[in-house]
Amino acid sequence: MSGVRVARRGGLGDTTQTAGMLRSEAFAQGEVWAGSVIMEAGAMSGWHHHGVNDSYLYVVSGSARFEYGDGGSESVEAGAGDFVFIPAHTVHREVNPGDARSMVALFRVGGGEPVFNVEGPDKGSELR
Repeated sequence: MSGVRVARRGGLGDTTQTAGMLRSEAFAQGEVWAGSVIMEAGAMSGWHHHGVNDSYLYVVSGSARFEYGDGGSESVEAGAGDFVFIPAHTVHREVNPGDARSMVALFRVGGGEPVFNVEGPDKGSELR
């Protein structure tokens, strides 16, 4: 990528999707991926992980709950203005517990495939 670029809201690219959310790619270069996720009120995503990528999220609007751990028994909640970190290989799903659409800006660092959809949470999954 040379020079300064802008990824406009209406021109974000397609990327691997997970049921229950709309994920869009802004940039992908080397070990870094940047994009956004939109979830409707009350929506729940499918279980997934991001392979070797650590994920850094910023909740732009709305609210989000991230479920993880053995059987999905653990969770953290975040609202507009909060940051969330999801370590590589952590199987999780997002839930929008609010009554408004949520939008999250996200950045992944690590490289390789950015999304792996799976059947459910793995034993020993951790979110720090």
